[in-house]
Amino acid sequence: MNGWSFAFSRKWAGYLALVTVFAIVCVCLGFWQIARRAEALHEIDLIETNWDHAPVPIDDALPTLRSYADGQKYLPVTVSGTYLVDEQRLVRNRPGDSGPGFEVLTPLQLSDGTMFIVDRGWLPTGDSPEAPSSVPDAPTGPVTVVARLKAGEPHIAGRTAPPGQVQTIELDDMQKLVGQPAYTAAYGLMASETPASADRPQAAAKPALDEGPHLSYAFQWFVFALLAFIGFGWAVRQEYRVVNSEDPEEQERAAERERRKAAKARTDAVIEDEILDRQH
Repeated sequence: MNGWSFAFSRKWAGYLALVTVFAIVCVCLGFWQIARRAEALHEIDLIETNWDHAPVPIDDALPTLRSYADGQKYLPVTVSGTYLVDEQRLVRNRPGDSGPGFEVLTPLQLSDGTMFIVDRGWLPTGDSPEAPSSVPDAPTGPVTVVARLKAGEPHIAGRTAPPGQVQTIELDDMQKLVGQPAYTAAYGLMASETPASADRPQAAAKPALDEGPHLSYAFQWFVFALLAFIGFGWAVRQEYRVVNSEDPEEQERAAERERRKAAKARTDAVIEDEILDRQH
C-alpha cells in the first residue's frame, strides 16, 4: 500500500475518529470554562454594584414573601423586628478562615408577624466539631437590621443534622420550623444591627473580585484540541515515510533529512567548542 492510500484504511479512520472525539471534548471543556468565567464576571458585577449600595427598605426590595431576583444578590436591606432566639438554628459545615464552623440563623419577626431569616455570622467549631464553644446572644426587644440579600439554598436529600442545627439554608424548612409566614426566596447576611449586641458572630467578608483562571484554562483546552490534529498529521507523515521507504524519491528525501541533521549537529558542536574556548 504505497503513496497515501494507507491513510484511508479503517485503522487510520479509527485514529481520526478518536482524535476528533478528543478534540470535541476539549472544545466543550473550553467553552465550559468560558461559561464559568462569565459566571465569575457576573458575580463580580453584583459585588461591585450591590455590596456597598445604600440600604433599601425590605418592603421595597422584596414586595412579596417570594420576591427575589438574581440581580439583588448582596443588596443591603433594612428590616425591623424582634429576634426569635428560641427558633435559632446553626448551619453545619460552613468554611471560615480557621476551618469549618457554623453559621447562625436567627428568625426576625416583623411587626406584621412575618419572618425574615437573618444569618448573623460565622462561628468556629469548639472543643467538639459538633458545635461551637458558645453562641453570642442576639439583642432582645426591637432591633433594626441591615442585611445583604442572598437566595435560599436548595434541598439536599439524605442529609440530617442534630437538634438545633440544619445542613442547608433551606428557607421553606425554616418557615416550617417557626410555623409562621416567612420570606422563602431570600435571607440576609447581617451587616449591622441596632441596638448592637455586646458580641456577635464573625460577619461575612466581602468576596474577592477575582474571576479566576477560567480564561487561561479555556485557551489550554482549545490548544489541546489543535495539538491533537497536529499530532495526528505528524503520525500520518511518519507512517507515510515508513510505508514508502522503498520509493526512490522518499529515499532521496530521507537522505537529505539525514544530511541536514548531520550538518546541524556539526554546527552545534562548533558553537559549543567556541563557547568553551572563550571560557578558557
